[in-house]
Amino acid sequence: MMNKKLIYISITLVVLVGIASFLDDINNSGTWYGANDYTHVIPADSSVQKSIERACLDCHSNFTNPVWYDNIVPVSFLIKHHVDEGKHELNFSEFASYSVKKQKHKLHELIEQIEEGEMPMENYVWMHPTAKLSAVEKQNLIAWSKQAIAQLEAKPRTDSTAH
Repeated sequence: MMNKKLIYISITLVVLVGIASFLDDINNSGTWYGANDYTHVIPADSSVQKSIERACLDCHSNFTNPVWYDNIVPVSFLIKHHVDEGKHELNFSEFASYSVKKQKHKLHELIEQIEEGEMPMENYVWMHPTAKLSAVEKQNLIAWSKQAIAQLEAKPRTDSTAH
């Protein structure tokens, strides 16, 4: 009797996980670069751009490079949550659509996150070892961000959007 109950529970769990796999999709299949990406506002040299691509854009853009475990429940739920939260905090693909005030704020936050070792997140680096930033890469991103803030502060105030 117990074996039948265990079999029914196991089958039910497998079916529910299978259904959840179809319902939960990261659905982040746009592009890193487009009409509103950060490069239209603040130029980045190739080394900075490559660091951003490697360490930031999977969670902070309109495109996530999928890997094999992205579709496994419950991992897919966690990844989707991280990507949604990451894009809400900073979306490099939509950076040009932000107000200048918001752009500067996001760059200040980027500096803070890098200096405090909070980005890229440890669990992301654990699963994506190439996303680990060297000390030089961190300093380059911080310098780039500071330079971008200075450029934005020097711009004439024509921005009236309140994103």
